[in-house]
Formats: sequence, structure tokens, C-alpha cells
Amino acid sequence: MTPSKYEIDQITKEEAAIIAKQYFGIKSNVSILPGEIDFNFKISTPEAKKYILKIGRTNQLDDYIDFQEKLLIHLQEKKSDIPFPKIIQTIDNEYFAIHIDANNNKRKVRLLEWIEGRLWDNVNPKKTNLFTSLGEICGQTTQLLQDFNHPFASRKFDWDIANAKWIYEYKYLFSKTENDIIHYFTEKFESFKIKYTQLRKSVIHNDANENNILVNNDLGETQVITIIDFGDAVYSQSINDLAVAICYAVMNLPDPLAAALPIVTGYHKQFPLLEEELELLYTLVAMRLILSVTKSAINKEKEPENTYLFISEKPAWDLLTKWKNIPEKLATYAFRNACGLEILHNRNSFMDWAKKETFSVYELLPSLVFTAILPLDLSIGSQFLGNFENYTNDVKIYQKVIQFQAENNDKLPAGGYLEARPFYSTKAFEIEGNNGIEYRSYHLGVDFWQKEGTAVHAFYEGEVFAFANNTANKDYGPVIILKHNFGVNQYFYSLYGHLSTESLEHLFIGKTIKKGEKIGSLGHIYENGGWPPHLHFQLMLDLLELSTGFPGVGSPRLLPIWEAVCPDPNLLFKNDALNTNLAPNSILETRKKHLGKNLSLSYSDPINMVRGELQYLIDKTGRRYLDTVNNVAHVGHEHPRVVEAGQKQMAVLNTNTRYLHENITKFAKALSETLPQELSVIYLVNSGSEANELALRMAKSFTNQKDIIALEVGYHGNTQACIDISSYKFNGKGGNGQPENTHIVPLPDSFRGIYRGDNTGEQYAEHIKEAIKNIQKKGRGVAAFIAESIVSCGGQIVLPPNYLKLAYEYTRKAGGLCIADEVQVGFGRVGKTFWGFQLHDVVPDIVTMGKPIGNGHPLAAVACTPEVAKSFANGMEYFNTFGGNPVSAAIGYEVLQVIKDENLQENAFNIGEIFKKRSNVLQNEFPIIADVRGQGLFLGIEFCDENKKPATVQTAYLSERMKQHGILTSVDGQDNNVLKIKPPMCFNEENVDFFMKYLEKILKEDRMKL
Repeated sequence: MTPSKYEIDQITKEEAAIIAKQYFGIKSNVSILPGEIDFNFKISTPEAKKYILKIGRTNQLDDYIDFQEKLLIHLQEKKSDIPFPKIIQTIDNEYFAIHIDANNNKRKVRLLEWIEGRLWDNVNPKKTNLFTSLGEICGQTTQLLQDFNHPFASRKFDWDIANAKWIYEYKYLFSKTENDIIHYFTEKFESFKIKYTQLRKSVIHNDANENNILVNNDLGETQVITIIDFGDAVYSQSINDLAVAICYAVMNLPDPLAAALPIVTGYHKQFPLLEEELELLYTLVAMRLILSVTKSAINKEKEPENTYLFISEKPAWDLLTKWKNIPEKLATYAFRNACGLEILHNRNSFMDWAKKETFSVYELLPSLVFTAILPLDLSIGSQFLGNFENYTNDVKIYQKVIQFQAENNDKLPAGGYLEARPFYSTKAFEIEGNNGIEYRSYHLGVDFWQKEGTAVHAFYEGEVFAFANNTANKDYGPVIILKHNFGVNQYFYSLYGHLSTESLEHLFIGKTIKKGEKIGSLGHIYENGGWPPHLHFQLMLDLLELSTGFPGVGSPRLLPIWEAVCPDPNLLFKNDALNTNLAPNSILETRKKHLGKNLSLSYSDPINMVRGELQYLIDKTGRRYLDTVNNVAHVGHEHPRVVEAGQKQMAVLNTNTRYLHENITKFAKALSETLPQELSVIYLVNSGSEANELALRMAKSFTNQKDIIALEVGYHGNTQACIDISSYKFNGKGGNGQPENTHIVPLPDSFRGIYRGDNTGEQYAEHIKEAIKNIQKKGRGVAAFIAESIVSCGGQIVLPPNYLKLAYEYTRKAGGLCIADEVQVGFGRVGKTFWGFQLHDVVPDIVTMGKPIGNGHPLAAVACTPEVAKSFANGMEYFNTFGGNPVSAAIGYEVLQVIKDENLQENAFNIGEIFKKRSNVLQNEFPIIADVRGQGLFLGIEFCDENKKPATVQTAYLSERMKQHGILTSVDGQDNNVLKIKPPMCFNEENVDFFMKYLEKILKEDRMKL
């Protein structure tokens, strides 16, 4: 078999080492680097010096070497801050050497200085600042080369976008689908050929790919420091350099346009771009990708062994497909915005025209008689919409809107421009961003809510530009677009959505619609994807070639572009009721001013949450966050049945327990039925802190003692009595240390505690014996032992076998009571049992509950034995103003029923097992996952190095990054190295998949390395 050209030219590592010694006097270790024109090697000397050895192919031109030499010298003379590679001279003081190989072929050999850093491909994650710095380095390089030229730079070069016509003869290498994409972009490229030839030209690097971009070694603030390998440098349009950088930098990303924009910003900062260059950038990016896939297809046939030559083939095709799905003008407007330029040329002239003109909503809907426009709030946090059940159900939202219209029949409900709406925070409007899931949540028009059949008329003369029956499209339904003239060759478009299908009859493109002429009428609910009858009215200054596929909603990330393309319809109507409030959010500043400084916020960049929906929380922009933290929302945020139970009772009566009411006895009976029969007496209070405070009072009353035994790193509430037994607080920041009557025993952590292994329960329980002895030595007795059944703040610590049984035994023998703090772990969360203490086959004397019992409503409880209750009833009245009121009791009862009806305890067990299994799979790949533990949906993932040293910094980073990907987590444990998982009980397998997808992604990031 005849060897390929690649095999003939190939240089081995051993040969490279000999060449380095022969011409540069360097003894070295050699490793192979990728390359197309040259064979590249990394040279490391015993003196710890590093170089790049470049050995040419057998047919290399002399001019090529001279060009490379002169270019690098030019950059060195510029004395910029960018560390470009310096040429190392041979032992004969030449810039290159001529090597005669074993086949008597001449090869040109060069040695360049090694620049310390990481290749672009080895950086993970790539954040916005990194893309910006790439643009800056590339722009600065283009600027530095403006006054450099060389005869070889003007060669005809396959990798020059300006010379891309050669690819046309290779279409036979591709499938029909691939050729369709190629044709789409090459047709655009040919259409602006004259414009393109007139653009600025200079010598450009032309190859800022993943193997030629060097990034600093700082894992915190990653920055591009230089670009290397000028082997593809060519004299061409300057803008091509930016197109090339974008191509390779945004590959393998879900949203390439979002990643491209900071590159454009950085490039423009160093090398200001012209409008005519930005106009062509979208297509130039695609043309470079087409060059790449064509080269790959050819090279696979020529040199199948040289995998470097087609390493980018699949990512390039993926990117081409995504790039084609981005409207060209949308990309161009985004590029202009990234450079701080006016987004649309006709926007200012339209705004000037709109200021002078005034139109009336009455002209749009002349058959209606209304005294005013009434704003209808459909925003994410809309109280009109209320519970999510109302807007996820077509019938219910229809009924709400119809009722609202009936109650305000002399007014026209309207509004919604740039309103983020919860309808659009759903799968139908979901897009995958570079940091998780995003939503097209912002409404780009104004809605006028009125009965089906209401006539819609032209507010201004125009012609029919497009129409379609998009009944299946929840954005619009049947839609008509009119084109309007507002000056010489100046146009805007108006869109009328959610019309009746009859409105489209007798229409034709180009038909003139005079002002006041009827356009159509509003459609019914079945014609419009379940929406109540209304007119969606939207203005567009550019249709982005989308016609009737133009979206009615846009993503927050591109909101400045959508706002420019789709101006506020109220510019025409000038009605105060339609004004959009886009004032900056000042919640954080107000909070800092008026709330206590030690009232903490989650995350370095706090989230403005406005809505809850079962296992999700939704912020004001419509971004949906998977909640793995809030065990408070036990059966799900704003569970419809729980909400309804509270609303119904609140509408009737809410008072204290001094009156008879069925709700408190009904709830107390239902709650006691979930407990062992010994715990038959219930006290209802308002919070877990209050429940634990009451439990301590009961224990002290029963025993006539004051000393409490509690666990290390335990937390039981924020009242003073609870703080006094919570070492998590009194030994933490601002704490006053351990009180005299509190006795802390070691945290029974069998993974990283003072005793390790499966059978450590007896060893840890011995410390309770010791604590009892110390109390008795002082002539005092034990009031109580208190512990969570799984220790939460300590790091989701599962108590070792037999520990709790022995702890209760020793405490009772000493005359004390046993308190089970079930505030966080109770109500079926542990899966196997309804209460956490039942995992250990014990029955406490007192059980405290909180948080989950009211699903977020301030409700808690204490359950105890009749003996404890009798002792506490010593003549002093126990009264709680709000504890056990009819509303709270109704909510608590409904929570219990939902747990039962929706099989949430069983779900907790099943999903918990799946979660642990999936976590253990990741643990095999990522040793930083040191331990996975817990029961049901009360789990912990602990992060440590191989010596069990806590990975505190990495855990904090992980939590922040999960939030950036739309997943809420929380960190706990003595060393803040445990991710605690305690989501609403409706958490499902799809949620586990979503969580694990991003957990795995982030575990691969540089900052997670130990």
C-alpha cells in the first residue's frame, strides 16, 4: 500500500529531539503538538526552559519562512502588552535552519519561545469575561498589524474567507441537507461581494482557533493572554479575523450568538468596527465554518491519519446548523448593540414620527364603548392570576379574564408590553442557554382583552404584507401583518394576532387597507391555543425575514434588541394606562436601608423571586429555578389545594383557640394518627423555634431540671432558649459560647467524625453517658436530650445504628426526657417512615414540628405524651394568639391529606434512592464526591479530597454555579462542604436528571479540581 503524503512527511519525537540538539544546542524532552502547515513539538529542557519547535513539510516555500520571521519581529518591535512568541535563533545566529532528512528532503526548522498558559480548549468554564478578553486580544492584534505587509501575505490561500469560492466545486462531498446549509450562506456571500471587496484590508492572524488561543492559569479570573501560530496569517479583509475568532470560540455551545457578543464587544474596543463590516459578519462566520467543513471532508480522503485536520468537523456542522437558525438581521442588530451602536437605523426616525402622530385605541376597536383602559396585570408575580393552577389551565384563565371583563364592562382591559409572563416560563417557550435553561418570557406587544367576534380596524393605512392561520401557534393564532409607510422609503409593520380564521378570508398580499377599514375580528378560545379572546397588537420596525413566524415573545438576554425592533405600541396611542414601568429594581437597596444587617441573602447575586410553582421558584424575568432546598414548601410551592384551603377559611373566620372550632380538633386528630399512640397530645404554635422553645419548657417543668444535652453543630431555632442549646449558633460568629446548663456531645458523624465506620453508635453514645455524669457531679439532673433525627446543619448527618436508642436509654435512666426535633425531617420526608425517629425504632417523649407542616404558612406543633402534658398543665394558662387558628389548622390538615393522596412519602423514598444511585455513579468519576448519604428526600453530598480534607471552596463554587444554571442548592456542615438536598416532596425523576446533568457539567470545571 502506497504511504500517504502525511506519512512521508511525518516527523517522530525522536527525530525532533535530534533536530533541536543539532541546530539549537538544546537537550530536551519532546511532546507532539497539533499543526496543519508545520509539524509542531513542545521542547522542555533540563533547565526548565520551554520552546515550540516547528518543522516544515518537505514542500515549504522560502517566502513563508521569511513572512513568519518578519511578522513576529514586527510584533516584537511594537512592544505591546501581548506576549507574542519570540524567535529563538539557531547556534549559527539564524532565524531558521535547513534540515536534510533521511530521504534527502529539505525542511525548514524554527524555534519559538514557549508562552506559559492554557489552551482555550482546556479552559472550563468559559465565562463572559473570557470571551470579551478574546475579542480584545484579537482586536489588538489586528490593530498592531495594520501597518505591516509582506509579499507572501497576498498569496492565494485556501483558508482566506475572501478566497472561499474554491469550495463550490466540492459540493459533491456533502449530503443534501448539508448542501442546503452551504447554499444558504454562499448565496448570501455572493450577494454582497462588491460591498465585501470594499471593506478595510490588512494582514490578519486568520486562525484564532482553540489550539492557538492561550489563557492565563488563574482559575478565578480567566483572561486570554495571547494568540500564537501565525502560520495562516494573510492579507485580507480585517473583519475576517473577528469572524474566525467567533467560529472556533463558540463551538459546542447551545447559544452561539450569546457567546459571540462579548467577543465582538472586546474586539470593537481595541479595533473599532465599521457598520458595513458588522453588516456582513454573520455570513462571514458561516463562510469560515464552510471552509472548515470542506477542508475536513477533503483532508479525510487525503490524510486520514492526521486527525488534527478534521478535528472540528462535527462541531463545525453543529454550529452551522445553529447559526442558520439565527435570523441574520437579529444577529447583526445584536452585533451593533454589542459595539454600542444604534441598533436599527430607522428607529430614531420612527420615534420622531410617532411623537408627532397620535392614534386612538378607539380607532383600533371602534365597535367597543369603554370609558377607559384598565391595565390587566399578567406579569410573573401577578396577583390577578393568583395560583399557577389558574394560568396552566385554559378553562380557568378563560373564566378569570371573562369575569374581570364582566366586573369592568365599561372599561377595556389591556397592557402587557415587555411584561414577563408566567405562561412563557414553560417548556413550549424554553431555550437552552449557555448557562442552563432560559425562557422567551417577555411579551413584545400589547393585548386588548375583549369578546370573540369584536371587530378590529386599521388605525392607519397600510397594505397586507402577510397573513397565516397559525391556530397551533400559541403565540398568535390566526395573524395578519400590515406594512405602513411613515416617510420616504421608511416602513414599519403592525401585527394583529389571535384573530378569527374568518378574518383571513378574501385577503391577498398587497391589498390596501385604509385607515378605519375593518381588518378582521377576534377569534374564540379554540382558534387561539386556549387563550381567552383578545387582540395581540405588535409593532415591528423590521420583520427579520420571519414574516408570520415573527415571535410575540423574546428572551431576557436579547431584550434590548427586541425592544428596539418592536417599539412600544403606546408610542402611537399615548395612553397613560398603557405605560410600561421599566424602572430599575431598588429592592436590594431598600432592604439594606430598612432591614437588619444580619438578615442574610442567598447567593452573591441575589435573586428577585416572585412566584412559586411546586418544585420551582420563578424570578421576575420568568427564569425558572429547580428548588432543591426548600423543605418548607413540603408538598410543593403554592400547592393549589393548600392555597385553596387557606383562602376559603380566611374568607370566613380566623380567630384564636378560646372559641370552639372544628378545624383545630380535626387537624390535631389527623396529626396524632401519624404518630405513635404514646404521643397523643398536640400543642399548635407558629414556628419550629417556638415548638422547640415550648418543648424545652415542658421538659424542665416535667423534670424540675434545667440541663439540656444537645449535639455538636445542632440548630434548633432562633429564640434565646433555642440559641442556648444550638452550638451551630453559640459557637459561631457573634455567639457567646456554651451556656452553663447546655452540654454538647460530639456530632455522631461516622464518615468524618471522631469515630468512623458503620458501627460507631455505641462509641458516640458513650459521650452522652459522660455528659450525664458531669451534670450529676454538679448536683444537678438532666432535663432533656434533644436531637434531630438526621442532623441538618451538621451536614445531613445520618445517625449511626443504635445511637439514638442508647441516647434515649441513658437519658431516661438519668430522669430526663427525649425530644425529637422533626422540624426538617418529618412528614414522610425520609421515605421509609413518616417520622425520622421511626428509622431508629424509638419513641420520644416530645416531638417538635415546624416548617413543612404548613407548606410555608407559619404553623408548627409539639406532640407529647399525656404524662408530659399533665405536668405542663400546672395551673399557668398556656395561650397562643395565632397557634391553632382556623386558617392555620385548615392548611395543616390539607397538607396531611395531600401527602397521603399524592403518595408523597412513597415518592420521597423512590426518588431519594434514584438520587443516591445517580450520585454514586458520579462519585466513581469524580473523587471529590466523598460521601452520599441520607434518607428519602433529605440527602447530603459531601465534598472532600482523598484524605477527607473538606473541599469548602469548591463546594461554595459549585452552589453558585448550580444557581447560574437554574438550580437552587444550599451548603452546610461544620466545614461548609456538604450540599444539602431537601426539595419539595413532589420532586421527580425528571428533576433528578436535570440536577445531575448540570452537577456533572460543573464537576468538570477547573475550579472543582482539588
